[in-house]
This record gives sequence, C-alpha cells and structure tokens, in this order.
Amino acid sequence: MGEFPDFPTAAVVATEAACGIPVELKEISYRRGAAVWKATGPEGAVAVKAGDGDGVAVTQREAAVLKAIGWPGCLLASGGDEGVAWLVTPWFAGPSTWHAFAPVRGTADGKAGALVASVDLCRAVAALHSSGWIHADLQPSHGIHTDHGIRLIDCSWSWRTGTEPAAGFRGGLTHLVAPELAASIEAGRRPVTPSLAADVYALAGTLWTCLTGRWPLDYAAAGIEPDQLTPAEIRVRIASRCVPLDTAAPWPAFQDILRPVLLGRANDRPTAAELAESLAKVAG
Repeated sequence: MGEFPDFPTAAVVATEAACGIPVELKEISYRRGAAVWKATGPEGAVAVKAGDGDGVAVTQREAAVLKAIGWPGCLLASGGDEGVAWLVTPWFAGPSTWHAFAPVRGTADGKAGALVASVDLCRAVAALHSSGWIHADLQPSHGIHTDHGIRLIDCSWSWRTGTEPAAGFRGGLTHLVAPELAASIEAGRRPVTPSLAADVYALAGTLWTCLTGRWPLDYAAAGIEPDQLTPAEIRVRIASRCVPLDTAAPWPAFQDILRPVLLGRANDRPTAAELAESLAKVAG
C-alpha cells in the first residue's frame, strides 16, 4: 500500500479488492484531520479517505451521509478501527467545475463548455435538494464532471431536513457562506442549520469564483486582508454585508444571473433548478 502509516487492515483489503494488487497511492489532500488518496491498481482506481483525531468524526459522518443518500455505487466500503475512520468510493474521472472553467479564466474561448458545466452543477444540486438533502459545503472542487454525469463529492456536512445538523458545522467554506448563515453562526445558535437558500448562495459564489478566479466578495475594496483574519472574523464581516461584491466582469451576461443571488435576501433567491434554467439561456 505504499506510504500509508497505521492504515487499518480492513481498509487495505477493501482498496485492494476494488483496485487489484499492487496498489499505488497518491495523496490528494489533507484537511480537517482527514486525508484523501487516489488508489490505482490493475483493475481501476478509487478514492480512499482516512481520518484520525478530529478527522474521525468527520469521516464517519461522510460515510453515514453517503449510505443515507443512497447514490448507487458511491460508497464501496467504510469502517473504523485502530483510531482511524475510513471510507472508499469510486474515483470519479473528469474535471472539477473549477477546472472546467480554466479556459475561460485564461485566453481560450471556453464559454460554451463552462456554461454546460454550470448548468449541470446547478441541476445536480437541484436533484439533491429535491431528495430532501442540502450539500452544505458547495465549492469549486466539489462537483466532478464525468462522462456519466456530474458527481457531488465531500458530503461531510450534508444534511437532510428533519434530522439533527452536524455539531461541528460552521457554514462550509468561509468565503462562500451566505450572510444570513454567517450571522446565525456568529450569534452562537447551535447547532447551525444549513438551508436551501444558503446552498444556492454557495452555488452562485462557486460559479463566480470559477469564472473570475477570485472570491465573490471584494475584501480589498473593504480594506480587509482575509489572510490576517480568523474565519469567525470574516464571517462577522460577511454577516454585516460590509464587503462589496467583486467588480471583475469577464462575462457580464453570466454574472448578471449570479449577482442578484449574491446580493439579494435569502427569501428572494431562486432555487437551484431556477438558477440552472436562467444560466441555460445565457449565450456561450
């Protein structure tokens, strides 16, 4: 299994069963106490996530969410022993939404492809919402555009209406948290409850960031250096709506659809399905 210290035996067996032997590991990310590897073998590739310390609960929750959502073939195996929680999912081959927009952020003419990716992402979120679930951590890398449709990943904070929200949830990626959600978090209300409207805000913010390469809010214009602030301090400023929207306008027609979502009140935001329909009408 390569360089994988203290990896539970059951996870090794599950990974080898999915990929074949030998397995080659490549570390993809490490955050919140959980690491993700791409495991490749003669019979295919899978994603392996393992969490220890604070990452145990996060990894266990993601496995429970994937079981509950019931996406076919999405969770191949999961478990927890030796102080490590782990899960194995298919490796979804394809660009993230961030990478789908790379030509547009550069000099290439990739608007048509970016528009398709945007609509597909919105429709995937709409399908999730229609099933009663909220993703709660939408961001540029959490939609993978495969040959068989889009896959939403990193569901550690996802929530189903009628169940208890995750105790550790703080709004997802700080720069994409909706103002009303930021206000609720900083008011100390616990547990923090995600909403469909907040998910749509993060969805619009994700697409804005994928297009411009910048966060939706213009911190510099507000005299703020976000790297010098804690997430809580950033959320306070987002909640107060004292940070203006970014003025970069590389694709005005596209951004005209996103702008009211990011500036308006929660009750005035469209659904994810409505956002998809509006974007589908934009000229590529």
